[in-house]
Amino acid sequence: MAELATIARPYAEALFKATSSDLNGAASWVEALQAIAGNSELQQFADNPNVTSAQVFDLIAGVANMALPEMAKNFLRTVIDNGRLSALTEIAEQFRVLKNAQSGSADAVVYSAFAIESAALADLATTLEKRFARKLNVSVQLQPELIGGIRVVVGDEVLDTSVKARLEQMKMALTA
Repeated sequence: MAELATIARPYAEALFKATSSDLNGAASWVEALQAIAGNSELQQFADNPNVTSAQVFDLIAGVANMALPEMAKNFLRTVIDNGRLSALTEIAEQFRVLKNAQSGSADAVVYSAFAIESAALADLATTLEKRFARKLNVSVQLQPELIGGIRVVVGDEVLDTSVKARLEQMKMALTA
């Protein structure tokens, strides 16, 4: 995926610079476009040589079902015209990283074996922000195979306190 990241970087940086006055507004429509572009059927449609760029744009704009600002339309046309629709999800990820870097925050994914109540999640977020020394945008994903505990991923940092990880550590210690 390094190639896809290399392709996406200039688009993400240009979008970041162009929308610097309204990053939050841009983030909302970028996320909407990312969700749409991630659809495999849309990718197949866009890859069809009999389909024009205008048809792909019209389809995405129709599915977006929201009034896209002119900047969003221009960005989407540029991505489609350059045949980079498959890179749109990576562009959105890199845009989010740039936006978070400017605000001094980061995305954190908490993998848990069980659902976490909102009060417990707020306490966990506070603890994690102290641990990682930055503001975190926390989201939760269920992973029953963890058995218990949590696994937190912030960028390239991982904090794994799950039962599964501890069992793996014990297994390694016993077989060593």
